[in-house]
Amino acid sequence: MRIVGGRLRGLQLTTGAEAGATLRPTSDRSRESLFNILAHNDRFRRGDGPAPHGLAVLDVFAGSGALGLEAWSRGAKTVGFIENDGGSLSALKTNQKRAKASIRDVVIYQRDATAPGPAPARFDLVLMDPPYQKDLAPVSLAALVKGGWLTDGALIVVETDKREKPDWPEGVTVLRERKSGRAMLWFLEYAAD
Repeated sequence: MRIVGGRLRGLQLTTGAEAGATLRPTSDRSRESLFNILAHNDRFRRGDGPAPHGLAVLDVFAGSGALGLEAWSRGAKTVGFIENDGGSLSALKTNQKRAKASIRDVVIYQRDATAPGPAPARFDLVLMDPPYQKDLAPVSLAALVKGGWLTDGALIVVETDKREKPDWPEGVTVLRERKSGRAMLWFLEYAAD
């Protein structure tokens, strides 16, 4: 697994399997596709450049941190990670060091993604890749909304199994769906009341 674009392109990442993490990381090809969609569709533009440039990004169910570090490599202003599995946290910290990312720019929140509590910061772009077939994405997204983690107009990208039919929380609108093999990518937008 490696970073596929931006200033860290080619950086090898660990999945944490050696530390006991049981991950299903987003493939290099899927990450490249996701970030190409974000960068080349004006509908997903937030701020002064193509997403994720200049945005505060939150990687939820972060695992090894590949999605968030990919965003950081491509110009995200800051990246937060929500993860609470010990093996995954070990991999995430190793990858943070490999990326030479300061703890000021790349922050790890050791929390349950379905109940993260009050937000220490607000985020413009959320990247979420929960375990398949557990219907965790809507629960986590509702908890992020309740905790004040999202800016008004935040863009949210969720990967689910293509057979899942999430019931998104109030205030969340589907902008686009895209099938990719076994996965479905959901591009969503949050509007505060």
